[in-house]
Amino acid sequence: MKNNKATIHDIAAKLNITASTVSRALNNNPRISDETKKKVLKVAKQINYQPNHIASALRSGKSKLIGVIVPTANRNFFSSVIRGIEDLANSLNYKVIISQSYDEYDKEVQNIEALINARVDGIIASFGKMTENFDHFHKVIEKGIPLVLFDRTADVLDVSHVILDDYLGAYQAVDHLIKNGCKRIVHFTNVQRINIYRERKRGYEDALKANGLEVDPALILYGNMQLEDGRKLTEEIIQNKVDFDGIFSSADYAVMGALQVLKEHGIAVPGQVKLAGFGNEPFTSFSDPTITTVDQKSISMGKITAEMFFEMLNGNTNGQVAVAKKTILKPELIIRDSSK
Repeated sequence: MKNNKATIHDIAAKLNITASTVSRALNNNPRISDETKKKVLKVAKQINYQPNHIASALRSGKSKLIGVIVPTANRNFFSSVIRGIEDLANSLNYKVIISQSYDEYDKEVQNIEALINARVDGIIASFGKMTENFDHFHKVIEKGIPLVLFDRTADVLDVSHVILDDYLGAYQAVDHLIKNGCKRIVHFTNVQRINIYRERKRGYEDALKANGLEVDPALILYGNMQLEDGRKLTEEIIQNKVDFDGIFSSADYAVMGALQVLKEHGIAVPGQVKLAGFGNEPFTSFSDPTITTVDQKSISMGKITAEMFFEMLNGNTNGQVAVAKKTILKPELIIRDSSK
């Protein structure tokens, strides 16, 4: 079958101008008159011309594309970070390609390969829970492609990153629960190789110690931090007759699951058990009772990550060696009815 995909040569033939003039007009070159640009854009629209980004990248050395990898885009935190990145990227005439790993290592590796093959100008990423081998990220670095991490980072990767002070957020939440009468606080967490869960657990433990309370390993429970995990873990501690008067979860979804189960068992919140989560997901302000949580400053994280990325990209273009930078954002404890 004949390939009918329109090219710049088709536009040039219709307007009786050179292909190079069409290319410059499409790229808004100041040497081309506004009248010619308008004619080129009009014909391009008429014949449904679609630019070949890879060919353009090969010619110019820039694709104007940024790859963003997140575990999942349907969480408020990650979608808000993406929004912060896109706001700055779009203002600078860059487009964002969003890839989801679904916390799967193989999927994450495939995403990296696809973005490299698409010749993106750089990659911004938050890696998945199953990622233990970082060779795919080292490949990005070795190719000289700017890489910035956010939220989830790894010491083996010497790259710029933007994170929240997860330790402080957890410390504040647990200290608040203790100040409101809790003495036996259950902690829901996840794999400790992920920096965010490791730091939140450390904040939980230090807040207990600072208030003269014992760290009981039996109260530290592990799961994937989904709603069903919160339900399952809460059912277990109730059935096992564990003595507890508070729950601090490393994720809002798990604490929402806990709230559901506590209600089903007729356990009053906050009367008998007080709750605090992490993430400030939208549903925490609509639940009954509303849920105390730690705000992760997601939009700010997205904007700062994007600023750091473009600073690195500009340095890369100018031939400067980029120095890895670390930015730590301060969390905010949002106190609501579940802990009062």
